[in-house]
Parts: sequence; structure tokens; C-alpha cells
Amino acid sequence: MDLIEAARNALDGAHVPYSEYRVGAALRTADGTVYTGCNIENANYSNSLHAEEVAVAEAVKNGHREFDRIAVTSGVRDGVTPCGMCRQTLSEFAADDLIVVCDEGDGETSEYTLGELLPNTITEGTLDDARHD
Repeated sequence: MDLIEAARNALDGAHVPYSEYRVGAALRTADGTVYTGCNIENANYSNSLHAEEVAVAEAVKNGHREFDRIAVTSGVRDGVTPCGMCRQTLSEFAADDLIVVCDEGDGETSEYTLGELLPNTITEGTLDDARHD
């Protein structure tokens, strides 16, 4: 199964009673293991979980800290990219060269690197530098 297909399969678990906008993600670790996630909404929107975050959390919970590729899809196949918060979460565990595959539908995808989507991210080094100033 490819990553887009895995992300599409993850859509089935989405809980989206407010936006009705389902998102699925499939994250591949450096050793080839795939973890999926879907968005889980809450009436208090700030407590909602995003698909990419759910996939990262599952992978990290299982001991993985290196990732090389993530696929993201939505129920409407509109080429959705990870939001800013998810990009920052991904950057905690992945390098700028993480490939982000976005499902455009009809077999079409767009690809970006995480560094293209989130240049000059906040890193542990950023925080260390701030502590020493």
C-alpha cells in the first residue's frame, strides 16, 4: 500500500462533526514503518487533534524519531498541506528534507519538502541560542 492510499484509509476514523472536513495522514519512518492519523475535532476547537499530529504521536509513542515522508489527504482531495502547527510538530522530528506528498485526487499529487513549507523553523538550537543571550 502506498502512502496516499494509507492516508485515504485513515480518513475513515476522522471525527469531524463541526467542520465536516476529514483529513488523513500517513507518516513513514526511516525504517519504512507507516503510522497513520486522522483529525479528531472537539467542540472546543483548540483541543482538536490534527491528522499529522496523531500520526507523529503514534510513531513517537512506538519509539520512532526519524521520518522521511508523509502523505496528507482530505475527503475532497484538494491538495491540502499540513497547517503551520503541524509543520512545526513535524520539524521537531524531521529534517527540512522530509517529503510532504499532498493528494490532489485523480492520481495526482503535489510534493514539497518540509523546509519549503516551513523555512527558518523554531528548533531546539533556536531555544538554546536564546538561553545563552
